[in-house]
Amino acid sequence: MLRFKPCYLFIGLALSGYHLNSHAAGFALFEQGASGLGNAYAGASAVAEDASTIFFNPAGMTYLEGRQIVGALHLIKTNGDFDNRISQPAGNEGGEIGSLAAIPNFYYKQDISDQLKVGIGVGTPFGLKTEYDKNWSGRFQAIKSELKTVNINPSLAWKLNDQWSFGFGVSAMWAQAELTSAVNLGAAESSINNKGKDWGFGYNLGTIYQVTPDTRLGLAFRSKVEQHLKGDARSPFTALNGIPGRTLNTDITADLTLPETLSLSSFSQLDDRWDLLTDITWTRWSQFKALSIMRDNGSNTAVGSTQEHWNNTLRYSVGLNYRYTDTLKLRTGVAYDEEAIDNNHRTARIPGNDRIWLSLGASWQYSPQTKFDVGYAHLFIKEASIYDDQQSPAPGKGLIAGKYDGSADILSMQLTHQF
Repeated sequence: MLRFKPCYLFIGLALSGYHLNSHAAGFALFEQGASGLGNAYAGASAVAEDASTIFFNPAGMTYLEGRQIVGALHLIKTNGDFDNRISQPAGNEGGEIGSLAAIPNFYYKQDISDQLKVGIGVGTPFGLKTEYDKNWSGRFQAIKSELKTVNINPSLAWKLNDQWSFGFGVSAMWAQAELTSAVNLGAAESSINNKGKDWGFGYNLGTIYQVTPDTRLGLAFRSKVEQHLKGDARSPFTALNGIPGRTLNTDITADLTLPETLSLSSFSQLDDRWDLLTDITWTRWSQFKALSIMRDNGSNTAVGSTQEHWNNTLRYSVGLNYRYTDTLKLRTGVAYDEEAIDNNHRTARIPGNDRIWLSLGASWQYSPQTKFDVGYAHLFIKEASIYDDQQSPAPGKGLIAGKYDGSADILSMQLTHQF
Protein backbone atom coordinates (compact mmCIF):
# COMPACT_ATOMS: atom_id res chain seq x y z
CA MET A 1 0.00 0.00 0.00
CA LEU A 2 1.35 3.45 -0.94
CA ARG A 3 1.93 5.89 1.92
CA PHE A 4 2.45 9.48 0.73
CA LYS A 5 1.28 11.49 3.76
CA PRO A 6 4.77 12.94 4.54
CA CYS A 7 4.49 14.96 1.31
CA TYR A 8 2.15 17.42 2.99
CA LEU A 9 4.84 18.35 5.53
CA PHE A 10 7.38 19.06 2.79
CA ILE A 11 4.90 21.13 0.80
CA GLY A 12 4.47 23.32 3.87
CA LEU A 13 8.22 23.62 4.35
CA ALA A 14 8.73 24.50 0.70
CA LEU A 15 6.18 27.30 0.92
CA SER A 16 7.55 28.73 4.16
CA GLY A 17 11.28 28.56 3.48
CA TYR A 18 11.57 30.19 0.07
CA HIS A 19 13.91 33.18 -0.02
CA LEU A 20 16.64 33.04 -2.63
CA ASN A 21 18.13 34.14 -5.86
CA SER A 22 18.27 31.40 -8.49
CA HIS A 23 21.36 29.16 -8.59
CA ALA A 24 21.22 27.69 -12.08
CA ALA A 25 20.66 29.49 -15.35
CA GLY A 26 17.70 31.86 -15.31
CA PHE A 27 15.68 30.92 -12.22
CA ALA A 28 16.00 27.10 -12.35
CA LEU A 29 17.09 25.24 -9.21
CA PHE A 30 19.31 22.14 -9.46
CA GLU A 31 19.08 21.52 -5.71
CA GLN A 32 16.80 18.48 -5.95
CA GLY A 33 18.82 16.10 -3.77
CA ALA A 34 21.88 16.37 -1.56
CA SER A 35 23.66 13.23 -2.77
CA GLY A 36 24.30 14.84 -6.16
CA LEU A 37 25.53 18.21 -4.90
CA GLY A 38 29.00 16.88 -4.07
CA ASN A 39 29.40 16.04 -7.78
CA ALA A 40 27.89 19.38 -8.95
CA TYR A 41 25.01 17.16 -10.19
CA ALA A 42 27.22 15.47 -12.77
CA GLY A 43 25.72 12.14 -13.86
CA ALA A 44 22.35 13.05 -12.35
CA SER A 45 20.31 11.29 -15.06
CA ALA A 46 22.38 8.08 -14.91
CA VAL A 47 23.70 7.55 -11.38
CA ALA A 48 20.39 6.28 -9.84
CA GLU A 49 21.92 6.17 -6.36
CA ASP A 50 18.74 6.92 -4.40
CA ALA A 51 15.11 7.98 -4.83
CA SER A 52 16.06 11.54 -5.85
CA THR A 53 16.38 9.99 -9.31
CA ILE A 54 12.60 10.50 -9.49
CA PHE A 55 13.31 14.14 -10.41
CA PHE A 56 16.43 13.68 -12.53
CA ASN A 57 15.40 10.49 -14.39
CA PRO A 58 12.53 8.29 -13.14
CA ALA A 59 13.97 5.29 -15.02
CA GLY A 60 16.62 5.15 -12.30
CA MET A 61 14.07 3.71 -9.85
CA THR A 62 14.66 0.30 -11.50
CA TYR A 63 18.15 0.30 -9.92
CA LEU A 64 16.68 0.59 -6.40
CA GLU A 65 15.23 -2.34 -4.46
CA GLY A 66 12.42 -2.28 -1.91
CA ARG A 67 10.89 0.80 -0.31
CA GLN A 68 12.99 3.93 0.14
CA ILE A 69 12.38 7.36 1.57
CA VAL A 70 14.66 10.36 1.01
CA GLY A 71 14.54 13.71 2.78
CA ALA A 72 16.95 16.50 1.88
CA LEU A 73 17.49 20.05 3.09
CA HIS A 74 19.51 22.72 1.29
CA LEU A 75 20.83 25.83 3.04
CA ILE A 76 21.58 28.41 0.35
CA LYS A 77 23.30 31.73 1.01
CA THR A 78 23.47 34.17 -1.87
CA ASN A 79 25.54 37.35 -1.91
CA GLY A 80 25.02 40.19 -4.34
CA ASP A 81 25.42 43.93 -4.67
CA PHE A 82 25.01 46.60 -7.31
CA ASP A 83 27.82 49.03 -8.14
CA ASN A 84 26.18 52.17 -9.52
CA ARG A 85 27.72 54.18 -12.36
CA ILE A 86 25.33 56.78 -13.85
CA SER A 87 21.89 55.53 -12.79
CA GLN A 88 18.97 57.94 -12.60
CA PRO A 89 17.06 59.09 -10.58
CA ALA A 90 19.10 59.68 -7.46
CA GLY A 91 19.13 56.95 -4.84
CA ASN A 92 21.32 54.42 -3.10
CA GLU A 93 22.79 51.23 -4.62
CA GLY A 94 20.09 48.91 -3.35
CA GLY A 95 21.91 47.30 -0.43
CA GLU A 96 22.62 43.56 -0.12
CA ILE A 97 20.28 41.74 -2.51
CA GLY A 98 21.27 38.22 -1.40
CA SER A 99 19.57 36.15 1.29
CA LEU A 100 19.58 32.85 3.17
CA ALA A 101 17.17 30.06 2.20
CA ALA A 102 16.23 26.61 3.51
CA ILE A 103 14.82 24.45 0.71
CA PRO A 104 13.57 20.85 1.24
CA ASN A 105 13.03 17.88 -1.08
CA PHE A 106 11.13 14.67 -0.39
CA TYR A 107 11.03 11.37 -2.32
CA TYR A 108 9.34 8.02 -1.77
CA LYS A 109 9.82 4.88 -3.90
CA GLN A 110 8.56 1.32 -3.71
CA ASP A 111 8.35 -1.83 -5.85
CA ILE A 112 5.23 -3.07 -7.56
CA SER A 113 7.17 -6.00 -9.06
CA ASP A 114 10.76 -6.81 -10.00
CA GLN A 115 10.30 -4.88 -13.24
CA LEU A 116 7.84 -2.14 -12.20
CA LYS A 117 8.56 0.63 -9.66
CA VAL A 118 6.52 3.59 -8.45
CA GLY A 119 7.44 6.75 -6.57
CA ILE A 120 6.65 10.36 -5.83
CA GLY A 121 8.78 13.46 -5.40
CA VAL A 122 8.07 16.89 -3.95
CA GLY A 123 10.47 19.73 -4.65
CA THR A 124 11.05 23.25 -5.90
CA PRO A 125 12.44 23.25 -9.48
CA PHE A 126 12.19 27.02 -10.04
CA GLY A 127 12.63 29.96 -7.71
CA LEU A 128 13.81 33.53 -7.51
CA LYS A 129 14.11 36.37 -5.06
CA THR A 130 15.84 39.71 -5.43
CA GLU A 131 14.99 42.63 -3.18
CA TYR A 132 16.47 46.12 -3.13
CA ASP A 133 16.14 49.04 -0.73
CA LYS A 134 12.96 51.00 -1.42
CA ASN A 135 14.93 54.19 -2.09
CA TRP A 136 17.50 52.77 -4.51
CA SER A 137 18.10 54.45 -7.87
CA GLY A 138 16.37 51.67 -9.85
CA ARG A 139 13.21 51.63 -7.75
CA PHE A 140 10.89 52.49 -10.67
CA GLN A 141 12.00 49.32 -12.47
CA ALA A 142 12.23 46.86 -9.57
CA ILE A 143 12.21 46.60 -5.80
CA LYS A 144 11.13 43.04 -5.03
CA SER A 145 10.95 40.11 -7.45
CA GLU A 146 9.95 36.71 -6.09
CA LEU A 147 8.90 33.43 -7.68
CA LYS A 148 7.93 30.38 -5.63
CA THR A 149 7.13 26.92 -7.00
CA VAL A 150 6.20 23.55 -5.52
CA ASN A 151 6.25 20.53 -7.83
CA ILE A 152 4.47 17.24 -7.03
CA ASN A 153 5.85 14.51 -9.28
CA PRO A 154 4.38 10.95 -9.14
CA SER A 155 6.42 8.61 -11.36
CA LEU A 156 6.54 5.08 -12.77
CA ALA A 157 9.57 3.06 -13.96
CA TRP A 158 9.80 -0.16 -15.97
CA LYS A 159 12.82 -2.41 -16.48
CA LEU A 160 12.62 -3.94 -19.95
CA ASN A 161 15.74 -6.09 -19.63
CA ASP A 162 19.28 -5.96 -18.22
CA GLN A 163 20.21 -3.13 -20.63
CA TRP A 164 17.13 -0.88 -20.87
CA SER A 165 15.00 0.93 -18.28
CA PHE A 166 12.27 3.52 -18.91
CA GLY A 167 10.52 6.03 -16.66
CA PHE A 168 7.61 8.45 -16.83
CA GLY A 169 6.19 11.03 -14.44
CA VAL A 170 3.60 13.80 -14.30
CA SER A 171 4.08 17.18 -12.66
CA ALA A 172 1.54 19.31 -10.84
CA MET A 173 3.32 22.59 -10.21
CA TRP A 174 2.06 25.45 -8.07
CA ALA A 175 3.60 28.84 -8.78
CA GLN A 176 3.28 32.24 -7.13
CA ALA A 177 4.95 35.42 -8.36
CA GLU A 178 5.25 38.81 -6.68
CA LEU A 179 6.70 41.91 -8.33
CA THR A 180 6.93 45.30 -6.64
CA SER A 181 8.31 48.65 -7.76
CA ALA A 182 7.93 52.35 -7.17
CA VAL A 183 5.61 54.27 -9.49
CA ASN A 184 6.69 57.59 -11.02
CA LEU A 185 3.70 59.95 -11.00
CA GLY A 186 5.75 62.93 -12.14
CA ALA A 187 5.12 65.26 -9.21
CA ALA A 188 5.17 62.42 -6.67
CA GLU A 189 5.98 58.77 -6.15
CA SER A 190 3.81 55.82 -5.16
CA SER A 191 4.36 52.07 -5.28
CA ILE A 192 2.67 49.00 -6.71
CA ASN A 193 2.59 45.34 -5.72
CA ASN A 194 1.64 42.75 -8.36
CA LYS A 195 0.91 39.25 -7.08
CA GLY A 196 -0.56 36.17 -8.77
CA LYS A 197 -0.61 32.37 -8.52
CA ASP A 198 -1.71 29.29 -10.45
CA TRP A 199 -1.32 25.53 -10.93
CA GLY A 200 0.28 24.20 -14.11
CA PHE A 201 0.89 20.68 -15.37
CA GLY A 202 3.61 18.87 -17.30
CA TYR A 203 5.47 15.59 -17.51
CA ASN A 204 8.95 14.08 -17.42
CA LEU A 205 10.36 10.93 -18.98
CA GLY A 206 13.70 9.19 -19.24
CA THR A 207 15.64 6.10 -20.17
CA ILE A 208 18.83 4.43 -18.93
CA TYR A 209 20.98 2.18 -21.09
CA GLN A 210 23.44 -0.14 -19.36
CA VAL A 211 26.31 -0.10 -21.86
CA THR A 212 28.53 -2.47 -19.85
CA PRO A 213 28.28 -3.80 -16.29
CA ASP A 214 30.31 -0.75 -15.18
CA THR A 215 28.93 2.02 -17.43
CA ARG A 216 25.47 3.40 -18.09
CA LEU A 217 23.99 6.35 -19.96
CA GLY A 218 20.90 8.32 -18.95
CA LEU A 219 18.70 10.54 -21.10
CA ALA A 220 15.94 12.59 -19.43
CA PHE A 221 13.42 15.19 -20.57
CA ARG A 222 11.19 17.51 -18.54
CA SER A 223 8.38 19.29 -20.36
CA LYS A 224 7.54 22.96 -20.16
CA VAL A 225 4.87 24.00 -17.67
CA GLU A 226 2.60 26.88 -18.63
CA GLN A 227 1.36 29.02 -15.77
CA HIS A 228 -1.54 31.46 -16.21
CA LEU A 229 -1.10 33.52 -13.06
CA LYS A 230 -4.11 35.38 -11.70
CA GLY A 231 -4.05 37.91 -8.91
CA ASP A 232 -4.16 41.62 -8.28
CA ALA A 233 -2.16 44.82 -8.39
CA ARG A 234 -2.38 46.97 -5.28
CA SER A 235 -1.08 50.47 -4.66
CA PRO A 236 -1.57 52.87 -1.75
CA PHE A 237 -3.92 55.76 -2.43
CA THR A 238 -2.06 58.79 -3.71
CA ALA A 239 -2.91 62.48 -3.48
CA LEU A 240 -1.35 65.12 -5.77
CA ASN A 241 -1.30 68.74 -4.62
CA GLY A 242 -3.95 67.98 -2.03
CA ILE A 243 -6.34 66.50 -4.61
CA PRO A 244 -7.04 62.77 -4.29
CA GLY A 245 -5.40 60.89 -7.14
CA ARG A 246 -6.40 57.69 -8.89
CA THR A 247 -5.30 54.32 -7.51
CA LEU A 248 -3.54 51.66 -9.51
CA ASN A 249 -5.60 48.78 -8.06
CA THR A 250 -6.84 46.17 -10.55
CA ASP A 251 -7.17 42.45 -11.09
CA ILE A 252 -4.32 41.12 -13.23
CA THR A 253 -3.18 38.12 -15.25
CA ALA A 254 0.29 37.09 -16.41
CA ASP A 255 1.45 34.16 -18.52
CA LEU A 256 4.66 32.44 -17.46
CA THR A 257 6.19 29.46 -19.30
CA LEU A 258 8.63 27.42 -17.22
CA PRO A 259 11.00 25.85 -19.76
CA GLU A 260 11.68 22.29 -20.83
CA THR A 261 15.04 20.63 -20.19
CA LEU A 262 16.95 17.76 -21.82
CA SER A 263 19.81 16.02 -19.99
CA LEU A 264 22.37 13.45 -21.12
CA SER A 265 24.42 11.84 -18.33
CA SER A 266 26.95 9.07 -17.90
CA PHE A 267 28.08 7.04 -14.90
CA SER A 268 31.17 4.77 -15.05
CA GLN A 269 32.69 2.69 -12.28
CA LEU A 270 36.38 2.93 -13.22
CA ASP A 271 37.54 0.40 -10.62
CA ASP A 272 36.67 -0.71 -7.10
CA ARG A 273 37.47 2.81 -5.77
CA TRP A 274 36.69 5.42 -8.43
CA ASP A 275 33.56 6.53 -10.33
CA LEU A 276 33.42 9.08 -13.15
CA LEU A 277 30.22 11.09 -13.77
CA THR A 278 29.36 13.56 -16.54
CA ASP A 279 26.32 15.57 -17.61
CA ILE A 280 25.14 18.03 -20.25
CA THR A 281 21.79 19.75 -19.67
CA TRP A 282 20.00 21.93 -22.23
CA THR A 283 17.29 24.38 -21.11
CA ARG A 284 14.94 26.13 -23.52
CA TRP A 285 14.98 29.56 -21.91
CA SER A 286 14.02 31.18 -25.24
CA GLN A 287 10.45 30.41 -24.08
CA PHE A 288 10.82 33.43 -21.77
CA LYS A 289 10.37 36.26 -24.28
CA ALA A 290 8.59 38.89 -22.19
CA LEU A 291 7.25 39.54 -18.72
CA SER A 292 3.84 41.15 -19.25
CA ILE A 293 1.21 41.87 -16.59
CA MET A 294 -2.25 42.51 -18.06
CA ARG A 295 -5.37 44.06 -16.56
CA ASP A 296 -8.04 41.39 -16.07
CA ASN A 297 -10.98 43.62 -16.96
CA GLY A 298 -11.44 42.90 -20.66
CA SER A 299 -9.43 45.95 -21.75
CA ASN A 300 -6.33 43.86 -22.68
CA THR A 301 -4.09 46.70 -21.45
CA ALA A 302 -0.80 46.17 -19.68
CA VAL A 303 0.01 47.15 -16.10
CA GLY A 304 3.65 46.61 -17.06
CA SER A 305 5.69 44.78 -19.68
CA THR A 306 9.42 43.95 -19.92
CA GLN A 307 11.00 42.37 -22.99
CA GLU A 308 13.40 39.63 -21.86
CA HIS A 309 14.96 38.12 -25.04
CA TRP A 310 16.43 35.13 -23.19
CA ASN A 311 18.60 32.49 -24.89
CA ASN A 312 18.69 28.70 -24.62
CA THR A 313 21.49 27.48 -22.32
CA LEU A 314 23.80 24.53 -21.72
CA ARG A 315 25.17 23.34 -18.39
CA TYR A 316 28.27 21.09 -18.34
CA SER A 317 29.42 19.12 -15.31
CA VAL A 318 31.91 16.39 -14.41
CA GLY A 319 32.39 14.62 -11.10
CA LEU A 320 34.36 11.92 -9.29
CA ASN A 321 33.51 9.53 -6.45
CA TYR A 322 36.13 7.83 -4.28
CA ARG A 323 35.15 4.93 -2.03
CA TYR A 324 37.44 5.60 0.92
CA THR A 325 36.04 2.66 2.92
CA ASP A 326 33.11 0.28 2.56
CA THR A 327 30.91 2.83 4.38
CA LEU A 328 32.40 6.19 3.33
CA LYS A 329 32.29 7.66 -0.17
CA LEU A 330 33.89 11.02 -1.01
CA ARG A 331 32.67 13.21 -3.87
CA THR A 332 33.83 16.18 -5.90
CA GLY A 333 32.62 17.96 -9.01
CA VAL A 334 32.79 21.04 -11.18
CA ALA A 335 30.19 22.61 -13.47
CA TYR A 336 29.97 25.48 -15.93
CA ASP A 337 26.48 26.97 -16.09
CA GLU A 338 25.59 29.33 -18.93
CA GLU A 339 23.25 32.24 -18.20
CA ALA A 340 20.22 32.84 -20.42
CA ILE A 341 20.61 36.63 -20.24
CA ASP A 342 22.99 38.60 -22.44
CA ASN A 343 24.48 41.98 -21.52
CA ASN A 344 22.12 43.91 -23.79
CA HIS A 345 18.94 42.61 -22.12
CA ARG A 346 19.85 42.25 -18.45
CA THR A 347 17.26 43.66 -16.03
CA ALA A 348 17.32 44.50 -12.33
CA ARG A 349 14.76 41.83 -11.56
CA ILE A 350 17.01 38.93 -12.72
CA PRO A 351 20.59 40.22 -12.99
CA GLY A 352 22.31 36.85 -13.44
CA ASN A 353 25.39 35.78 -15.40
CA ASP A 354 27.48 32.67 -16.20
CA ARG A 355 28.69 30.76 -13.15
CA ILE A 356 31.16 28.03 -12.16
CA TRP A 357 30.31 25.43 -9.50
CA LEU A 358 33.00 23.83 -7.30
CA SER A 359 31.57 21.02 -5.15
CA LEU A 360 32.59 18.58 -2.41
CA GLY A 361 30.58 15.93 -0.62
CA ALA A 362 30.52 12.71 1.35
CA SER A 363 28.20 9.74 1.81
CA TRP A 364 28.20 7.67 5.01
CA GLN A 365 26.46 4.29 5.07
CA TYR A 366 25.45 4.31 8.73
CA SER A 367 23.74 0.91 8.50
CA PRO A 368 22.52 -1.40 5.73
CA GLN A 369 19.23 0.53 5.76
CA THR A 370 20.32 4.13 6.47
CA LYS A 371 22.66 6.50 4.66
CA PHE A 372 23.62 10.13 5.30
CA ASP A 373 24.82 12.52 2.60
CA VAL A 374 26.31 15.98 2.88
CA GLY A 375 27.45 18.29 0.11
CA TYR A 376 28.85 21.78 -0.29
CA ALA A 377 29.21 23.97 -3.38
CA HIS A 378 30.55 27.46 -3.99
CA LEU A 379 29.30 29.30 -7.07
CA PHE A 380 31.54 31.88 -8.72
CA ILE A 381 29.24 34.22 -10.65
CA LYS A 382 30.73 36.29 -13.43
CA GLU A 383 30.48 40.08 -13.04
CA ALA A 384 27.34 41.30 -14.80
CA SER A 385 27.03 44.72 -16.42
CA ILE A 386 23.68 46.45 -16.92
CA TYR A 387 22.50 49.43 -18.94
CA ASP A 388 18.70 49.57 -18.89
CA ASP A 389 17.39 52.93 -20.08
CA GLN A 390 13.66 53.42 -19.48
CA GLN A 391 13.70 57.20 -18.99
CA SER A 392 11.05 57.70 -21.66
CA PRO A 393 8.17 57.95 -22.22
CA ALA A 394 7.57 60.55 -19.52
CA PRO A 395 7.62 60.38 -16.59
CA GLY A 396 9.67 57.22 -17.23
CA LYS A 397 11.22 54.52 -15.11
CA GLY A 398 14.76 55.86 -15.00
CA LEU A 399 18.15 54.52 -16.05
CA ILE A 400 19.99 51.63 -14.36
CA ALA A 401 23.68 51.62 -15.31
CA GLY A 402 26.41 49.78 -13.43
CA LYS A 403 27.48 46.24 -12.61
CA TYR A 404 26.54 43.37 -10.31
CA ASP A 405 28.91 41.23 -8.24
CA GLY A 406 27.65 38.01 -6.73
CA SER A 407 28.36 34.53 -5.42
CA ALA A 408 26.53 31.72 -3.65
CA ASP A 409 27.23 28.97 -1.12
CA ILE A 410 25.13 25.82 -0.79
CA LEU A 411 25.20 23.30 2.07
CA SER A 412 22.99 20.24 1.61
CA MET A 413 22.10 17.34 3.93
CA GLN A 414 20.17 14.19 3.12
CA LEU A 415 18.82 11.12 4.91
CA THR A 416 18.07 8.00 2.87
CA HIS A 417 16.30 5.07 4.56
CA GLN A 418 15.55 1.66 3.05
CA PHE A 419 12.76 -0.38 4.63
